[in-house]
Amino acid sequence: MHITWKGTASFVIETAREKLLIDPFLSLRGGTNPASLEDFLDYDTILITHGHFDHLYFVPELIDEADATVFCTQLPASTLERYTENTGNIAVIKPGMELTFSDITVHVLRGKHIEFDRRYIPATLSPYRVLRYLPNMPFLFWANRTFQEGGQIVAFEICAEEKQILLLGSLNLLPEENYPHRPDLLILPYQGNNDLVAHADHILDRIRPKNILLSHFDNAFPPESRDVDLRPLKKLLTQKYPHIHCVKPTAGKAITF
Repeated sequence: MHITWKGTASFVIETAREKLLIDPFLSLRGGTNPASLEDFLDYDTILITHGHFDHLYFVPELIDEADATVFCTQLPASTLERYTENTGNIAVIKPGMELTFSDITVHVLRGKHIEFDRRYIPATLSPYRVLRYLPNMPFLFWANRTFQEGGQIVAFEICAEEKQILLLGSLNLLPEENYPHRPDLLILPYQGNNDLVAHADHILDRIRPKNILLSHFDNAFPPESRDVDLRPLKKLLTQKYPHIHCVKPTAGKAITF
């Protein structure tokens, strides 16, 4: 199996018979995500964890240009239907469903979005950063109002080639959901709060993955995003979870798993 991080929360899961694209997104002006739309046109099956713009905005173009089929919950499906005429390419999913794509099985689980604390927003949207990336502000204002999460966020348990992967849509868990314990790989989005280490600690203590692959730590839509300092997470792993192998991926470089 090959896993390729495409920047932000975008991943490609590729087996001998199937390729899945998850949460495709491209950078705004000044962002660090190197992906282009052409990088996503080879994939005709797309999974979406939730409806925020950094997971959904470019999907209508992929539906229209790549004839891709998109699997998402009802709220992002309704958003997509406003921007594409190919509504037959949108498949609504719900937690509890099992999806089969050739040699890949995907179990849809309930997820939970990280909460934006009061310190995070002013620290990220500082006057300097707002002025520096001012051309992005009209789009971000519109996109945040248009692309809503609405509590409809899912996680994916992906099983293929005798491997079990848990991919989270955000750095949080629902207390009552039955997530897999000790999966071979946890794909962990790492952005959105000033207490990222505490959130990661809670997840790792509960899930106990064998390996971690980080995502969403890059600065793809400034000034609302920022490059995340991963040193505190590395310290946590060294001190408390030395048995867990953590990988910070390079965008566009496939990892054999």
